[in-house]
Amino acid sequence: MENDQLLKEVTAKANQWLSEDYDTETRDEVRRMLDADDKTELIECFYRDLEFGTGGLRGIMGAGTNRMNIYTVGAATQGLANYLKEAFKDLPEISVAVGHDVRNNSRKFAEIVADIFSANGIKVYLFDSFRPTPELSFAIRHFGCQSGVNITASHNPKIYNGYKAYWEDGAQIIAPHDVNIIDHVNRIKSVKEIKFDGDKSKIQIVGPEVDKVYLDAIKGLSLSPEAIERHKDLKIVYTPIHGTGVKLIPDSLMNYGFRNIIHVPEQDIPSGDFPTVDSPNPENPPAMAMAIAKAKEVGADIVMASDPDADRIGCVIRDNNGEYVLLNGNQIVMILLYYLIERNRELGRIKGNEFAVKTIVTTETIKSICDANNVRMFDCYTGFKWIAAVIRDNEDVLRYLGGGEESYGFLAETFARDKDAVSAVSLMAEACAWARDKGQDFQAMLADIYLKYGYSHEVGVSVVRPGKSGAEEIQAMMKEFRENPPKTLAGSPVEIIKDYDSLNLTHTADGKVEKLDFPCTSNVLQYFTADNSKISIRPSGTEPKIKFYMEVHIPMAKVEDYNSCQTEAHAKIEALKKDLGI
Repeated sequence: MENDQLLKEVTAKANQWLSEDYDTETRDEVRRMLDADDKTELIECFYRDLEFGTGGLRGIMGAGTNRMNIYTVGAATQGLANYLKEAFKDLPEISVAVGHDVRNNSRKFAEIVADIFSANGIKVYLFDSFRPTPELSFAIRHFGCQSGVNITASHNPKIYNGYKAYWEDGAQIIAPHDVNIIDHVNRIKSVKEIKFDGDKSKIQIVGPEVDKVYLDAIKGLSLSPEAIERHKDLKIVYTPIHGTGVKLIPDSLMNYGFRNIIHVPEQDIPSGDFPTVDSPNPENPPAMAMAIAKAKEVGADIVMASDPDADRIGCVIRDNNGEYVLLNGNQIVMILLYYLIERNRELGRIKGNEFAVKTIVTTETIKSICDANNVRMFDCYTGFKWIAAVIRDNEDVLRYLGGGEESYGFLAETFARDKDAVSAVSLMAEACAWARDKGQDFQAMLADIYLKYGYSHEVGVSVVRPGKSGAEEIQAMMKEFRENPPKTLAGSPVEIIKDYDSLNLTHTADGKVEKLDFPCTSNVLQYFTADNSKISIRPSGTEPKIKFYMEVHIPMAKVEDYNSCQTEAHAKIEALKKDLGI
């Protein structure tokens, strides 16, 4: 009976999309789903409205209320435009920047976004073609815009696209504007309310002139030009994995002074089909396979990649056996912050007013590095909008050194407010040259960090549960972990439980509860054990998955213990997986 009712509801919604308000291509697609014997696709496309969340939209492309298409993008833009006109009603002119990645339909969606804003009397700075996400953040600040939109689904599979909304500081939107925008988007009840007919006089196409200012600002982050000059022929393999990084990252490396940048030609071709990989995610070893093969061919010193919208960085280094190994996101953030702190200290720039930021699921070793160097460290929720919020709250009194998260994102600057692979790749190469000056490669540098601050090993596991039933299963899993938390994990007692949904920190020994100081609640659960392991559990806000972040710490007395620490850590991670049932 429940299924019959659901089918009745989605059929009614789908029939509305057969009206003349929708284009022929959309109507034909909906009619095909309605006529099909198997109604699974119809239900998936219409069982809910694609939710405009605090980060915008992300979903599979296609017809339907639960899909990315010109109508869901249009409703989001109309709602955002309505709110901008309300929030900035006293300004003589409201302006926005609009960018996009290489994905299929991204240019089409970006032009529709620009048309709708302009039709609402809002000036638009529209990039002439695809650009890295962080450049869109930069452009908002550069042009003094009140908002911005980037069409991208980041590193998701090719069937996805997305819509990221930004505020005037160049950061993705947080309270109170997030809920206000959501409210305005939800008020759009008919496609007739969307102003699709643009005013071309209000759309300004921008391009290389913004690239230059942005790249010059990134060059200004460089701390070791002399080391680069001595090691300018460092063999750097870089791949954009068919994405936007091809536009600016090689130029930024050259701008820094590196002269031996080795491409992976097949992956230099921008394509929303990502033809050489199953998933364009530099977190995944298969996505790096062609770059590693090129590295082996040329004897590269370092291998780097960016995801399709060039906000995340992937990095491969040589281990002690000469094998190429993929760094995890925690290690990338750790190396970059270690380099920035150490180099600033060498230059006499650590004055005691510096700060760094990490997300709650990122390695605690970063806090150890900051504490030892008199650098204040702030924890925040997952997502760079929260790192940007910490920067905004402290930039007038403290000096920002860098911030990052375990999901391969890092931001070294304040002139952009979203994670930035353009600056991160450039600084990673510089850190490699700096280490070379000290007679180290990255593997030796990593071992040195662990020796000073303790060995840590981090592993992330994502359990994917697509569709309506999957969402319900993920919800049930979180409920179970909250109501029946484990007493021990990998043989060590759970001493502290942090529930960010209630903002309660519970000491399991005596049941004492403290309040967590965070700006809002979040559906995240953390367990801390007696042996310093940390386990974080959170459903993804953008994908049909629940994520487990596991971090273990092993005592390391000397550099030679590195391999044995790795072995012990791997065993402990496997024990954690077993106890968590994943």
